[in-house]
Amino acid sequence: MLDPKDWNRRLIEEFRANGGKVGGPLEHMSLLLLTTTGARSGKPRTTPMGYFSDGDCLIVVASNRGASTHPAWYHNLLAHPEVTVEVGTETFEAIAIVTKDAERDRLWARAVTLFLTFAEHQAKTTRLIPVITLSRRAS
Repeated sequence: MLDPKDWNRRLIEEFRANGGKVGGPLEHMSLLLLTTTGARSGKPRTTPMGYFSDGDCLIVVASNRGASTHPAWYHNLLAHPEVTVEVGTETFEAIAIVTKDAERDRLWARAVTLFLTFAEHQAKTTRLIPVITLSRRAS
């Protein structure tokens, strides 16, 4: 079995080689690649993840599969909210914003209807799972 870094590396390679499409268990999932700047290292870090659209924004969820800690990419975007997003064959710069209060609740409700595992992830942890909007930066 591949470790998570190898799994992500192979998924990123497949995504880029096939115009944003992947096979296997994620074949029908809406995937994007999020490149953040390392909070401590300052190096680019790319993470594949599921997303959905809300108006002009793309929405991602920092579930970390229900772990007690937030995923590394979340800490990176808190330190450096300027990110790069790859969707299909398009790449663009975006600003990541952690949603709050009613906006977070609205988007979370939508997330759990689209991705049933998010409810399971929330049940595994006491932390409130963050919901992030990715807004395209103006040219």
